[in-house]
Amino acid sequence: MHALLGRNTAWSGVVRGLLVLLAVALCAAVTGCQKSSDPGSDASGSPKGRQPASSEPSGHGVVFLAVDECSSRGRASFTEVSCTSERATARVVARYDGKVSKGPSCPLHTDFVLHISEDRPAADEDGNGEVPRGYACMRNLEKPHPGDPGGGGGPRTVVGDCVYAAGRGEARETACDGSGTKAPEYRVTVAAAERSLCPAATQLYVSLGGAKPVGCAVRV
Repeated sequence: MHALLGRNTAWSGVVRGLLVLLAVALCAAVTGCQKSSDPGSDASGSPKGRQPASSEPSGHGVVFLAVDECSSRGRASFTEVSCTSERATARVVARYDGKVSKGPSCPLHTDFVLHISEDRPAADEDGNGEVPRGYACMRNLEKPHPGDPGGGGGPRTVVGDCVYAAGRGEARETACDGSGTKAPEYRVTVAAAERSLCPAATQLYVSLGGAKPVGCAVRV
């Protein structure tokens, strides 16, 4: 995941095939991770006044990957399975219709995002044979949890996350414990409405988005 310093980033993931998911790590929403609270989101990161497309568990197989349902993980695809199955690896914590770029942000504890598409060439908008149906915010059933503060991943950057300078005014998220491919250089300690409200010790500004879009970071 990455974030343009002082600029919002964008996340993406692609899942292809009829009711078959292809996951592409997106922290990405902010040029790497759009991890912060949205305006209109409560403390848990769930949007106010706009409920997920499937706000109640529907039971395995009734609605594809509804809230509280689980998926297995293949080399390049995800399929819905019972949460009691030994194949289950992640649970849906929120589910929304439409495109990620136009929908609510996932909750703060989301580990990764799946885009759900279906094959309907007659309704295809861009000629790739897919029609977006929505996206699912996923939480791993077991550790690691990259979406947690300091975890080095997830679709959002939050207070407690670490980043390293990636050049061109860009910072990318990495695990604070040093387990990532890059060592952490800065840790986001405070979220502020604007740079002038960051502590005097701030050495780097990281884009978070939301009501407090500025992440105030210090060297670790």
